[in-house]
Amino acid sequence: MPLATTGDLVGRAAADRSAVAAFNVITLEHVEAVIAGAESVHAPVVLQISENAVKYRRGRLLPLARAAVAAAEEAAVPVALHLDHVQSDGLLRRAADAGFSSVMYDAARLPYADNLAATRAAADWAHAQGLWIEAELGEVGGKDGAPPLDAHAPGARTDPAEARAYVADSGVDALAVAVGSSHAMTTRTAALDHDLLKELSGALGVPLVLHGSSGVPDSELAAAVAGGIAKVNVGTALNIAMTGAIREHLTARPEAVDARGYLVAGRDAMAATVATVLRVVARSAQAVPPATS
Repeated sequence: MPLATTGDLVGRAAADRSAVAAFNVITLEHVEAVIAGAESVHAPVVLQISENAVKYRRGRLLPLARAAVAAAEEAAVPVALHLDHVQSDGLLRRAADAGFSSVMYDAARLPYADNLAATRAAADWAHAQGLWIEAELGEVGGKDGAPPLDAHAPGARTDPAEARAYVADSGVDALAVAVGSSHAMTTRTAALDHDLLKELSGALGVPLVLHGSSGVPDSELAAAVAGGIAKVNVGTALNIAMTGAIREHLTARPEAVDARGYLVAGRDAMAATVATVLRVVARSAQAVPPATS
């Protein structure tokens, strides 16, 4: 089917008090796994390519982006393409021509005034290109190889009053908020601040996004969606699943040399992880049937 748009998927989820899950992809196996997992539970999904993934692919955006578009167009469920954690203005300006319907512009590393100015300029450009734009306020942490942030440190959380002004002045379409999760967590131990999330949901007029969802337990994630999160970002969980399955495959088969064998194992493990996340954020049991044993 034709590519969906992130703005449409997130807007529908926000209106339904549900969430759409967005998965960061690095390889074609990631792309195929995300779509297979989404198809298995009949749920829409967002494929995300981050600036770090582009760097890994030697700075070339189009090979993976075009593969993702081609795979999405053959999918049996709605699939959107999102350019994630963009800090480079040069990369930002390649988004529209590469098939992306949305971008997350990441100026969170900057002081507030500089963050706001840079994000306002990015939003103005994105909207002129018909792109939906997300930003981040607060310290989610764990990006660019840094260790996961102490999400309970003073000043790490998103301030509702500051966020209200930031959204109004920047013109962004969605805001990633810091409520207790962190990027790159390999254990699912994050405890979210649901009181703060409720306050943010009531204060802001745009959909809220949860980054670092790989470290959030199912019960906390479901509560976050019920509390106003409309887009859930997942990346590390896929890499944990893929790496674990490949390691297990090669340990059991030390003579193996055909990459297809272990890549299939990794792809299948990621697809199962995708399906699990989608079940957690599903709008209802009717929309996404329960898993069978």
